[in-house]
Amino acid sequence: MRTQAEYPVDVLVVGGGINGAAIARDAAGRGLSVLLVEQDDLAAHTSSASSKLIHGGLRYLEQYEFSLVAKALAERDVVLNSAPHIVRPLRFVLPHEPHLRPEWMIRAGLLLYDHLGRRRAHTLLHSRRADLRAHVAGAPLKAQFATGFIYSDAWCDDARLVVLNALDAQARGAEILVRTRCVRARRGAQTWRVHLRGRDGATRDVEARALVNATGPWAASFLDDVAQVPHARTLRLVKGSHIVVPRLYDHRYAYTFQQADRRIVFAIPFERDYTLIGTTDIEFAGKPESVRIDGDEIAYLCAAANRYFLRPIAPADVVWSYSGVRPLLAEDGVAAAEVTRDWLLDFDDDAGAPLLNVFGGKITTHRRLAEDALDRLAPALGNTQGAWTADEHVHLPGGEFADAQQPGEESFEQFLLATARRYPWLPEALARRYARAYGTRIERVVGHARRLADLGECFGADLHAAELDYLVREEWARDADDILWRRSKLGLRFAVKERRRLEHHLGVEGNR
Repeated sequence: MRTQAEYPVDVLVVGGGINGAAIARDAAGRGLSVLLVEQDDLAAHTSSASSKLIHGGLRYLEQYEFSLVAKALAERDVVLNSAPHIVRPLRFVLPHEPHLRPEWMIRAGLLLYDHLGRRRAHTLLHSRRADLRAHVAGAPLKAQFATGFIYSDAWCDDARLVVLNALDAQARGAEILVRTRCVRARRGAQTWRVHLRGRDGATRDVEARALVNATGPWAASFLDDVAQVPHARTLRLVKGSHIVVPRLYDHRYAYTFQQADRRIVFAIPFERDYTLIGTTDIEFAGKPESVRIDGDEIAYLCAAANRYFLRPIAPADVVWSYSGVRPLLAEDGVAAAEVTRDWLLDFDDDAGAPLLNVFGGKITTHRRLAEDALDRLAPALGNTQGAWTADEHVHLPGGEFADAQQPGEESFEQFLLATARRYPWLPEALARRYARAYGTRIERVVGHARRLADLGECFGADLHAAELDYLVREEWARDADDILWRRSKLGLRFAVKERRRLEHHLGVEGNR
């Protein structure tokens, strides 16, 4: 039997980050045949290196990016509803510093932010002023921060968001190939002829009626070196880095810290026992796959936190760090922190088979970007099916327990209670982690287990063989980094010898 890709597919998507996965999902849901190829793992680069936020971008209001903020806030609502297991509301505390921004400006900005995001006011609380001397969020802060402002946004597991989009695309008929490089693409009048090479050396030739370049930081070089298509677009690569330190406070609030350079740094509760701090914005001229945090960035983020928190941190306190390259639209004379996070879809079918290039974007707006992409691409392929992913009854895999009439966290907590009743033998922390990571797909992880021992060998932390087998079998995980840093964050709790044992079991050598 021939595989889907042995005859012309409708859409070949190159790039397994959030935009590529979302485009593949939308296209498959409209009835188009889809093949997605990714040279590394899903979310291996920029899409797993975000601040883990689904947000409107409060600071973009200062740059008069009202349209972008409005789009992002609308998408915040959709994503909260579609994946309530991996996306949850989060309250942010912004300590006031009069010499940086006057109180009236912050009040006005938050009022506008609330107004632009008013669609689901029953889910997210409005902003308000707070006396930090009496509020729980004021306790970890230095005494001079007596006044603050509290507002709502959302947190997400960014890498899992990519995987869920790919899973949904596959469930709707798409084929997903990881560790498969598109090494050559040649445009014909009706189709693209594409040569693929797997990491194992196996090759495959594919014909596609349309090609989508969703390669993120590689978008321009893909056009130059692989597709050999002339273009006039220039990407500005900006490095963003984060650090993780032992937990700096006990409550559930996050912080938005204003810096003297007018940047914003977030401090966010992370994986129960840690605090995530980021991000930086630095021009980047190297190869995207080689991006790493440097000492100056670590020092900057430590100093940013130390301006506010009573408990100081130093580079020696950092237990993990990560960096990513944001592919932003080039704007002359604009500082890296102020470059727009909006996107551009460059569609061309004049020179032959359709080509759609994705430039820019942010994780919050991935679904809307994909919808816009298919609204342009589908008609060129004779497809008239309309947009579908914003429907409140449509959920990403595992999020089917969501109730459109009920706030996401309440819906999740009810699901968690049901999970505990169904699997009473699961330790509470493990049941919560499974529910958060997999939602209703937890049954695919647990299988027919009736006691903890039935989950098989424990490789470290609470990673059992049953979960490992599921990730390899159904979520394209191949090596230790896929499992410990993208499908989960268990790498924070794994000892070196435990990681080596995991690598041995997988039959691969670690690259971390």
